[in-house]
Amino acid sequence: MEFFRIKKDIPFMKHALVFNAISFITFALAVFFLVTRGLHLSVEFTGGTVMEVAYTQAADTGKVREAVSSLGYSDVIVQNFGTSRDVMIRLPVQKGATSAQQSEQVMGALKAQDPGVTLRRTEFVGPQVGEELVHGGLMALAMVVVGIVVYLAFRFEWKFGVAAIIANLHDVVIILGFFAFFQWEFSLAVLAGVLAVLGYSVNESVVIFDRIREAFRKYRKMTTHEVIDHAITSTMSRTIITHASTEAMVLSMFFFGGPSLHYFALALTIGILFGIYSSVFVAAAIAMWLGIKREDLIKAPARKEGDPNDPNAGAAV
Repeated sequence: MEFFRIKKDIPFMKHALVFNAISFITFALAVFFLVTRGLHLSVEFTGGTVMEVAYTQAADTGKVREAVSSLGYSDVIVQNFGTSRDVMIRLPVQKGATSAQQSEQVMGALKAQDPGVTLRRTEFVGPQVGEELVHGGLMALAMVVVGIVVYLAFRFEWKFGVAAIIANLHDVVIILGFFAFFQWEFSLAVLAGVLAVLGYSVNESVVIFDRIREAFRKYRKMTTHEVIDHAITSTMSRTIITHASTEAMVLSMFFFGGPSLHYFALALTIGILFGIYSSVFVAAAIAMWLGIKREDLIKAPARKEGDPNDPNAGAAV
């Protein structure tokens, strides 16, 4: 399905140097903010107190969050688990207060709202668990990167694999740069969003690379620049339909999903917007700089010995 079809190819690669310069500047700023400001890690990474409370009726997580925040906690995670009556509360480490003191203080505020609330469990999660989560997250990211490069190298050509992973890591670093600059809370949900962006962006790259291969086969007189321009132009309608429908779903989570999905949806939104840019412009431009050509994707048929069409047939040995 297409909303529109552009008959004349848009000369994107004519401005490839400008696109790459914008990407480099944005990437450098993201790295700068990550180094100077760092990520504002959630309780899941830094450690803290975990509480499980139960209500007699469906709990209003918004009111629970307000009650806990009124005690001076700015970074608190409140979410349902199991049933709508069970609530999990994650509190950051508070200087001068033990885990037991924190839970007593919170239960006092919750009972003031609803006397029927009961404490099911409370425990302290140390920073060692956070270190394991960071290590696991980095390992997952590394495995995704290696998998994408290997997949694209086998399906297309190693130059496409390198171009795609550079463009996709560019998206990941920019997402992290936004979270570092605005000091938004970086939680496990956000990490899941970052990994989702990697897979989502590479899908767009694969579509464009596939069109490039088709164009090399179909238009043999086109130069590499012209082939890439044609491939990007021919996918624009598909790109708009796909990303608009995906972003509509993400925005519904952003506005109606509550605080627990707020930063997850925000990470996806940033990733989708920059994923369009990097897949369409950055990845294709890098592949062009790496010297992708028709012979890399379309292998010449092997000539049989004695083939009369072989210009070297019958030559003296």
